[in-house]
Amino acid sequence: MRPSPIAGRWYPASAAELAAAVDRNLDAAGQPATDGGVVAVVVPHAGHVYSGGVAGHAFAAVRGLAPDVVAVVGPMHGPARGALLTSAHEAYATPLGPVPLDAAARAGLDAALRDAGAAGLTPVRDDEEHSVEIELPFLQRALAGEWRLLPVMARDQRRATALALGRALARALADRRALLVASTDLSHHHPQAAAERLDAEMLRHVEAFDADATLRADAEGVGEACGVGALAAVLWAARDLGAVRVRVLRYATSAAVSGDARSVVGYAAAIATRP
Repeated sequence: MRPSPIAGRWYPASAAELAAAVDRNLDAAGQPATDGGVVAVVVPHAGHVYSGGVAGHAFAAVRGLAPDVVAVVGPMHGPARGALLTSAHEAYATPLGPVPLDAAARAGLDAALRDAGAAGLTPVRDDEEHSVEIELPFLQRALAGEWRLLPVMARDQRRATALALGRALARALADRRALLVASTDLSHHHPQAAAERLDAEMLRHVEAFDADATLRADAEGVGEACGVGALAAVLWAARDLGAVRVRVLRYATSAAVSGDARSVVGYAAAIATRP
């Protein structure tokens, strides 16, 4: 079991308090119109007090769905060896209970990456990364039935790696009832007006379903996403799995909670759907 390094800091350590807080965010979002089956969601990964209200809109769109595997793809913020990492544990621990890993999906993704000539997955133990775990309580409260987790943390977010990951995810999950989750915040530590300009440019490319354009915008400094490689990979995978449309459901910055517009972080919720 991977112990949680963020419970009690990034979200409540009490199961009752955590469940109530997540449910409030889901309820506040209502039932977003999806215009089809949801293949993937894009969600922020800041502490729940800051980004939970935005994340709730994406997770509300999958409330009641019953996938058998959920691939959560985010960046690796800290130092690590390997281009793409996954957990070597059998489950993630959260206050709401264990989230078991899908060993078959993990092995399938590793094989698909290697078959494509890319580096495979590097398993890690007792990692401190929050970008995957922060999404789990929302998934635990929103989804129905039993599901297993495929966690991926991208240290190398360059195009070749992101494209290989996206294609491999689609191949590994093609015959599964799968949900993809792109875990990424947007711009970091700009004044509110500048953040809104950067985030609008990034979200324009997200809604255009253009993974390459998201990577270019980040590289050129006209848009920002801290998990841009993870975002691009999920967009490529979602398209290969039949998604035809991406829609942004909600956008906000940390200023909405902190009241400090001098230096903000941008958050967005989006869904990719197929007919």
